[in-house]
Amino acid sequence: MSDKVYAMTKIVGTSEKSVEDAIRNAVETASATINNLDWFEVKETRGCIENNKVASFQVTLELGFRYEK
Repeated sequence: MSDKVYAMTKIVGTSEKSVEDAIRNAVETASATINNLDWFEVKETRGCIENNKVASFQVTLELGFRYEK
């Protein structure tokens, strides 16, 4: 296994369904323009309330992507 170098970026995913969907939406969208994504870490979870009910979820993620040599 060779040595690797990573960079990190912070993004926010959203979903009206679940936290898991918010994470998936964020990773899938980011992977369309960021190459070599290797990991994510959930940093914050929030939500919006409308009419006394949970309306949507927001998840802040840090993504790690590998530089190519």
